[in-house]
Amino acid sequence: MYSSSIFENNPDHFALQEPQRAPIGVFDSGVGGLTVLQQLYRHLPNESIIYFGDTARLPYGIRSQAEILQYVRQILNWMQQQRVKMVIMACNTSSALALEIVRREFSMPILGVILPGAKAAVQQGKRIGVIATPATAKSNAYRHAILGIDANVQVWQVSCPEFVPLIEQNRIHDPYTTEVARSYLQPLIQQEIDTLVYGCTHYPHLAPVLRSLLPSQVKLVDPAVHVVAACSQELELLGLSNTYPPVATRFWVSGSAPQFAQSSLPWLGHTPTVELVDFNDTSVSNFSSH
Repeated sequence: MYSSSIFENNPDHFALQEPQRAPIGVFDSGVGGLTVLQQLYRHLPNESIIYFGDTARLPYGIRSQAEILQYVRQILNWMQQQRVKMVIMACNTSSALALEIVRREFSMPILGVILPGAKAAVQQGKRIGVIATPATAKSNAYRHAILGIDANVQVWQVSCPEFVPLIEQNRIHDPYTTEVARSYLQPLIQQEIDTLVYGCTHYPHLAPVLRSLLPSQVKLVDPAVHVVAACSQELELLGLSNTYPPVATRFWVSGSAPQFAQSSLPWLGHTPTVELVDFNDTSVSNFSSH
């Protein structure tokens, strides 16, 4: 039943006998969550990880809450089959629209990126800009989280519908992307923000472009860094921190495995082996890039 588990020979052994050795599940609509994965590698090098990119249905930022909730439930059910010990929802749109609901429905710990990002932003400045997908911006999740921590700060949000498709197409250094970024940042620069929050895990990939357009004093907040810190704390509290050598990360997608392998190369430094999940029949097939 669990032939696609990270521990193929005996999927229940680590999960049941040594739960700390079970993997952390990370998911996003595409390559954006790789920014979270990089932070996990840096700060929690002993942890085994499975990564899922829902590339057949991206971008999430233009979807309705009902659609996002359906997708997240499917992914979390699949993650449970992989015997994960925790899930990081490395997607701001999912965190904004589905996190609180699915936390009540699933027994495993599920972390979102918005609250850790909001806490970090409030520690950095008083005039906070948030760039986000249309769905995240519309939800006002960052505004509510930030003002819930400090009602005296000011928050401005900008919806950035073109960023995720441009990043997924690896067009970061395209002059068009710079012009799009300039138009999105202009209203925030006019408000004299002192802090900018990446309200989507894809956006740190645009750091060189954004940094070139922003005044030098504006601080950048990457929620990926802070959700991993929260993950570390949670693992310690639950006694689930892994002290053994990790299993190699496994990558799954719902869309084109070769395309994801190619798109992830600049961020991973190597071309990963990517497996395909079809939620219609839950079959799993392999695409090896080697």
